[in-house]
Amino acid sequence: MPLGTLEVLLVEAKGLKNKDFLFNKMDPYVIFTVKTQEKKSTVAKGKGSDPEWNESFLFTVTDDVSELRLKIMDKDTFTKDDFVGEAIVPLEPLFADGRLPPTAYNVVNKDQEYRGEIIIGLTFTPEPQRSSF
Repeated sequence: MPLGTLEVLLVEAKGLKNKDFLFNKMDPYVIFTVKTQEKKSTVAKGKGSDPEWNESFLFTVTDDVSELRLKIMDKDTFTKDDFVGEAIVPLEPLFADGRLPPTAYNVVNKDQEYRGEIIIGLTFTPEPQRSSF
């Protein structure tokens, strides 16, 4: 498994299923997880089902990293934030190519039902190889 830096560009989401049934628009945000590292996007306040972020996040890639997990949440003011869905992105193609342009990934709930899509771009920068003497 290569070592290096993973850059995630969170572009936007499309067609997210709204968990707020009344009159509220969703206030979505994304939690990214790579092994034990976790990063959180800003809350796209009032952006509803089609939020845009255009934010970048950096992760250190070590041994055994094979996927990026994205959990999409809906920020609520007076109650616990709602789980909208998640996406799991395999990183093997990225390690081979070094860069994946912004691509849409399906967002699914715990029952694997389609909840929309999220668009992210990925870049992997390997650590320079150290020569051993």
